[in-house]
Amino acid sequence: MKILITGGAGYIGSELIGYLIDNHEIYVVDNLLYDKTSLLRYVNHPNFNFEKADVRDHSVLERYVKKCDVIIPLAALVGFPLCEKRPQEAIDVNYSACEWIAKNKSNNQIVVYPCTNSGYGTSEGGKIITEEDPLNPISLYGKTKVDAEKIFRQTENCTTFRLATVFGPSTRARSDLLVNNFVLKAMRDRLIVLYECEFMRNYVHIWDVCKAFNMVINDWDAFKNNTFNVGNDAINMNKLQLAQTIKKYLPLEIIKAEFTSDPDKRDYIVSSQKIYDKGFTCDFNLDDGVKQMIKVYNLIDEPWYANY
Repeated sequence: MKILITGGAGYIGSELIGYLIDNHEIYVVDNLLYDKTSLLRYVNHPNFNFEKADVRDHSVLERYVKKCDVIIPLAALVGFPLCEKRPQEAIDVNYSACEWIAKNKSNNQIVVYPCTNSGYGTSEGGKIITEEDPLNPISLYGKTKVDAEKIFRQTENCTTFRLATVFGPSTRARSDLLVNNFVLKAMRDRLIVLYECEFMRNYVHIWDVCKAFNMVINDWDAFKNNTFNVGNDAINMNKLQLAQTIKKYLPLEIIKAEFTSDPDKRDYIVSSQKIYDKGFTCDFNLDDGVKQMIKVYNLIDEPWYANY
């Protein structure tokens, strides 16, 4: 099939292409805001096509939406800090570009859209959250992603993911994601200061996210017109437990200091059983990711790669 990936040079996209490119023709649209080199490994592949462009340019979107069978809208301003810093751009990229795709795609075209399970906000009393629970996004980032998911769910042939906190290596590195960031702090400072250390998060390795996209596209009839939490339920844990896992591999002092708070208010236990029931399994655990990120930071001299 012909697959359009907007934001394909980003953290997830640059890895996802490798899972799809041998069996599908890939078209990437990305403005290369962060990284000019993340896709260089694909330039000799006959199925790789790239255009440097912004998803806010609807004339570009129109050309690719018309020709592709599958659309994966990854282009976004990701995370609370960047969206608060550039709110109008966040709305235009995270929501309006997706709204245009939803209105202009045909009923036969497939969309796999990645939302965020930060859209759930906080859970009460340790309740386990499923796809049936209401969304309650706190930040502008969460609101734009949830609004885009809602408009895609009103279309035919669309499946949405609600991704756990992603971690692990990518050719478009990210050091501002929680697991990756904690590993970096442990390596550089030998110290992590924790706030809201009891707040629960769920996590998923980037390569398991790519596996989920590939699985859904290749078995579309089993997944279409549905929503799935995508996380590794075996590593649902709080921030203190995360830091303690990292401490197994690096000398680390952990300090609890409740002097600030998470602006995204992420505190939840999310179940991904629904996608597990479809046969999906995670191949990578937290220990895998920690060891991989140690190797990444040993390779990169200037390892601060963030979305702001």
